[in-house]
Amino acid sequence: MTVAGGSGRGRRRAAGALVDALVLPVVLAGALGAVGLASAGSGGWWGRRGGEGARAEAKEARAGAQEAFFELEETQREVQLAVETVRAAEEDAAAQRALAGLPAISGRVEQVTVNYLGALDAFDLDSEALDATSAARARRLLEDVRGQLGSARAELNDFLRRLQPTLDHAEQQLMRVTPAVEQAKRALLAASNALDEARGAGLRADDLAARLAELAPELGRLNEGPTRHGVAATLRRAEEVQQRAGAIAADAGQLPERAREIDRRVASLRTRIQALETKAATVEPALSELRRRFSTACWQDLQRVPEQVAESGRAAERKLAEAARARDEQRWADATAAIGTVRALLETADGSVLAVNERLRQLNEVQHDPSREVERTRFAVRDAQRLAMAGRSAPDPRHAAPLDEAVARLDRAVAALEAAGRHPDYWLFLTELAGVRDTAARVIDLIRGDLGHH
Repeated sequence: MTVAGGSGRGRRRAAGALVDALVLPVVLAGALGAVGLASAGSGGWWGRRGGEGARAEAKEARAGAQEAFFELEETQREVQLAVETVRAAEEDAAAQRALAGLPAISGRVEQVTVNYLGALDAFDLDSEALDATSAARARRLLEDVRGQLGSARAELNDFLRRLQPTLDHAEQQLMRVTPAVEQAKRALLAASNALDEARGAGLRADDLAARLAELAPELGRLNEGPTRHGVAATLRRAEEVQQRAGAIAADAGQLPERAREIDRRVASLRTRIQALETKAATVEPALSELRRRFSTACWQDLQRVPEQVAESGRAAERKLAEAARARDEQRWADATAAIGTVRALLETADGSVLAVNERLRQLNEVQHDPSREVERTRFAVRDAQRLAMAGRSAPDPRHAAPLDEAVARLDRAVAALEAAGRHPDYWLFLTELAGVRDTAARVIDLIRGDLGHH
């Protein structure tokens, strides 16, 4: 076909342009189709963009789970510290009661930790190949684990809240440990210094040194502290060490005075032994007079007094020598015991000497005037009778019967003395009258006791 208005060359150029115009859209369409197919095969740029968004959300969920895990770990450390404090400070039974629910809680926390670690390993969120579906699954899994971690932490916090009163008490106990241990150590040092001073004064103080040595293992246990032995046991040990060390220091400080006191007592007892020899010399003359002037019944029980006094004196001398040796050897307990024995021997001997001389005095008085002893006894009985009748028209039989018997006993004693003749048993007479006075005194005590209950 011929195009009007153009030459042949122009027509060819126009035809080429037309062909190009028709062909170019087809080629572009093919190219774009190829690109579209390629994009469809690889998810396309919009697919990649959607996968990256899901992965970012999953990473955000992972960060939240990690934060929850770190918070759980921090709470676990708080619980562990609290538990160690309670176990160290409280007695076993109290600690067991306070921590009874912990094993079950710990088991649940451990399972949640396993779940968390499993969730982290389930998906590689840093991989660009992770598709949106997998990223979404990872996000849901991590969010679920985060919730589990939060619940576990809440359970631990609730356990801490319940444990708090016991923990407060345990912390107070722990605060007492250091001062108590320091006081015990200072007491030990003071005891050691006091012992050194005593030795410097020439006193061996071996028994105190042995007592101080016994505390060395206790000091070692105090140094090991409550972590090894517990707070309660450490506090008890510190108090015991302080008391025992204080006693040692006090005894060591008293040693010089104790030595001087024993010296004074030994000297005093030596003087008493010498005095006993002088007093013992009066026994034989007194016994001789008793034998000469009074019946056998009045002095028969005193026959062996001279031998007893002499033997007591010799025994006292031997024991006093033992006390002196013990003092020189610084066996203070033995010296004190020996001194006590000497004192008892001398008191017995003095009593025997006094008994002989007092017997002679009493018998002389009653022989000279028996009526004085009788009147003295009748007065005691009448005094009891007046008290028994006070505020009464008739006496209480509990009071009247013994008083009536006392009057009869007095009358019998007087009658026996009057009927005895030239050598009456004055000692029996005195003994009977003393018995009557004792009866009157018992009745008076009984009456006053009854009055005190009303």
